[in-house]
Amino acid sequence: MSYYFTKTISTTFDNAIKKVTDELKEEGFGILTEIDVKETLKNKLNVDFKKYRILGACNPPFAYKALQAEDRIGAMLPCNVIVIEQAENKIEVSAVDPVASMQAVDNESLNDIANEVQSKLKKVIDSL
Repeated sequence: MSYYFTKTISTTFDNAIKKVTDELKEEGFGILTEIDVKETLKNKLNVDFKKYRILGACNPPFAYKALQAEDRIGAMLPCNVIVIEQAENKIEVSAVDPVASMQAVDNESLNDIANEVQSKLKKVIDSL
């Protein structure tokens, strides 16, 4: 089983970030964290890397349900979505598959939540 779903789109990197953020918002997700991997690697290691952003997306109602079912599930939150510039105007967008990640947790009450979040994240990726 794959641990993510992905789609490659033809647009600029900045436009992809905006589009992904807007689509996540449509599905009830906000961005809690944003990590600019290219900038971080340049600052910390003085290496050049492609444009690569990690968006930490959170849907509060689902996060709350998951935390009620398993209080240590916070170690697996938020849901990460990555945006990578593979070539000029060729942007790959991938989202974690929460169903795959929840298999590591022995708590059946998380299954329905993971399936609902998976459906929303797939909808985001498919809509790009």
